[in-house]
Amino acid sequence: MTETLPGTTPGSATTTTSITDSHLKIRTDKWIGKRAKRVEDPRYLTGTARYVADLVLPRMLHAVYVRSPHPHARIVSVDTSVLPGLGASVWVFTGEDLAEVPPLIDHVALDNLLRTPQNVIAIDKVRFVGDAVAVVVAADRYAAEDAAEELGAAVEYELLAPVPNVAAANAPNAALLFEDLKTNEIYRQTERHGDTDSAFAAADRTFSIRFHHNRYGAAPMETRGVLADYERSEQQMTVWSSTQMPHFLRSVIAGQLSLPEHRVRVIAPEVGGGFGQKMCTSPEEIAIPFIALQLGRPVKWIEDRHEHLLAATQAKEEYINLEVAVTNDGTLLGVRGEFIGDGGGYSFNTESALIEPALAAKSFPGPYRLAAFDETVAASLTNKSPVAAYRGVGWTAANTVREIIVDEIARGLGIDPVEIRLRNMLRADELPYRSITEQLYDSGSYHESLELATEAVDYTAFRALQASLREQGRYIGLGISSYVEQTAWGSDSSAQAGTPLPSHDNSTVTVDPGGTVTVAVSTSCHGQGHETAYAQIAADGLGVDMADVKVIYGDTRSAPYGLGTYASRSAVIGGATVARAAADVRDQLLKVAANMLEANPEDLTIEDSVISVSGAPGTSRTMAEVAFAAYWDSEVRSEEPLLTATRFYDPPATYANGCVVVLAEVDAGTGTVTLDRIVAVEDCGTVINPMIVEAQVQGAITQGVGGALFEQFVYGDDGQPLTTTYMDYLIPTSTDVPPIEVLSLCSPSPFSVGGIKGMGEGGQIAAPAAVANAVADALAPFGAKIRQLPLTPDYVLRLVGSIGADET
Repeated sequence: MTETLPGTTPGSATTTTSITDSHLKIRTDKWIGKRAKRVEDPRYLTGTARYVADLVLPRMLHAVYVRSPHPHARIVSVDTSVLPGLGASVWVFTGEDLAEVPPLIDHVALDNLLRTPQNVIAIDKVRFVGDAVAVVVAADRYAAEDAAEELGAAVEYELLAPVPNVAAANAPNAALLFEDLKTNEIYRQTERHGDTDSAFAAADRTFSIRFHHNRYGAAPMETRGVLADYERSEQQMTVWSSTQMPHFLRSVIAGQLSLPEHRVRVIAPEVGGGFGQKMCTSPEEIAIPFIALQLGRPVKWIEDRHEHLLAATQAKEEYINLEVAVTNDGTLLGVRGEFIGDGGGYSFNTESALIEPALAAKSFPGPYRLAAFDETVAASLTNKSPVAAYRGVGWTAANTVREIIVDEIARGLGIDPVEIRLRNMLRADELPYRSITEQLYDSGSYHESLELATEAVDYTAFRALQASLREQGRYIGLGISSYVEQTAWGSDSSAQAGTPLPSHDNSTVTVDPGGTVTVAVSTSCHGQGHETAYAQIAADGLGVDMADVKVIYGDTRSAPYGLGTYASRSAVIGGATVARAAADVRDQLLKVAANMLEANPEDLTIEDSVISVSGAPGTSRTMAEVAFAAYWDSEVRSEEPLLTATRFYDPPATYANGCVVVLAEVDAGTGTVTLDRIVAVEDCGTVINPMIVEAQVQGAITQGVGGALFEQFVYGDDGQPLTTTYMDYLIPTSTDVPPIEVLSLCSPSPFSVGGIKGMGEGGQIAAPAAVANAVADALAPFGAKIRQLPLTPDYVLRLVGSIGADET
């Protein structure tokens, strides 16, 4: 394989990348591009799918955590003597009991990022409400719950001053979460791209915004869960976890517990949603295996919903300050941006507390030409649950603030919001294009997506209706949000994001003697439809029916090593590895069939599991006949009659794009926002299964609507969380989201196998800005400027001036 990435200057068009490989073409004869029904759905619909909570092992014990009720405190003592039956029917593990386990720490390669190691159970102090203080283990969950409640009341704390937000974290004399660091700000760095000073000197106008993007989270239907069992006779640790990254978790467990990696097996059974939250290693995924190792019995921990809202990682919170230089005709000249992350109590996960602000800064230019950009990235510690990945990580906040300021610039200059976008957007003939932040956009349909979305809602007619209704005292608005989604998260894509991480995913395709196919993949499924998409690719590659393909994943004993599923990588990387391996097995089959049919392999075709000689009707063998011969007939089988192949793929980055348009009405008297229509245009290159793509877009937009209107983790000035149930932490329901219309465009990637790009996060990235812009457009007569999310009724009333200023 040869790959030549163009050497281009930032902010310029490039020449097309040249990639050649004998296996690069994905066949699209029958299954690829078809709306095939998901093969995994029957077990979900019939209730036969088994999650971690469904698993029961002999002699299994149940674990319940004792968690801190205080946001910031020293642990004085944990009095275990209050528990009867200690060491007989009830066991307690404190931080001191796990002191030999190394703390979790991020491994981001930045010298000036301060490290904040997190013990898997707190030893010296707690840093957020929900921080683990001890684990109680008993024969049944009820006994463990009762004992944990009793022990929790016996923990003695020395209370410390809370640090509830970034402003408090950096105030003079603020309490320090890590005294040895002597600061709560663990990172601050400025990168300058282009000549920003000249851009501002040449500007006719400047616009600014100070924006607070809300903290919200994944809220998967299945909370976290871990079951660990150590077989002493076999020296084998088996861990079932609701994880997105089984092999990565295996490596971490082995390292943390000083076990040989081949003695650790991780199984991700059915995973009821992850959305990025389950990609980082949770402290519980280390503590529970350690306890099972000590007790010699299986131990299971299942997080309840209250615990999840307290202790699971959260996401999205950033403070973003922008100053934008423009000409009078709306041309964007330069931007000075500050992206400040609220990292919570620890910076421990895979990408550290920079996972939001750093990715936001790198992705900020989006689909627009921008010749000068200063990005300041910072992160501070606060007494909140730590921040980690959640669908659209970093990109959501960047896209939201960028699209809001573009609308405000248009309004300030008297330019239509569609027109100002078209003037600044990259055109198809400029692609591939290297952005000012060094991201290489492979292909795209930026103009076309915007035009298709606005045509679908009849933009001109809407503006006429809007003017008419305003005269009647009704306020409707239209919000636009164009986006770019970075995908194919392998070595190149992660490097372009500024978070280098080597990729090594692969797949194995095997045809058995009966002619049926097994595909083992290193990516892991938690609702995306991988089994269906990979079966489609393998079926087309081998010329068989989808029903003859079985996809296996999620078990480190049977699935090949890889990084799992996150960041819209599976279709591009996993799909290509399946296509490549299937092509190799196809060649093996054709060699055997050629011997059987006395023909040249290049003269053979495979269709509907029948291998035929081109131009010779009736001269054929079934796939089963050829496969059986490959295994058992020494006269016709080839020198390597394995009918199996394993292939690796680490692609260049690919960039999907699209546009979301929202029509909304705002009741200026109550502050209620009603969404009337949502239209989404998605361009992810070659589509494997349109039905899966549409469902992913709809699900992501729904989560984005939640962030725009409802969802927010709220903490008081005392550091106490105020959103600990679904009565307080609101998520959208079916009555809150109108039918989402999904339209498709296709600009195949010139860089990837089959032209496939990732997708699935674009709706979350784009929807909050589309909703916010629709509300601002509706309330334009009031001069409304949105400076925070979510758009709760009380905040909307502030925007219209009913109950005070709109400043945050």
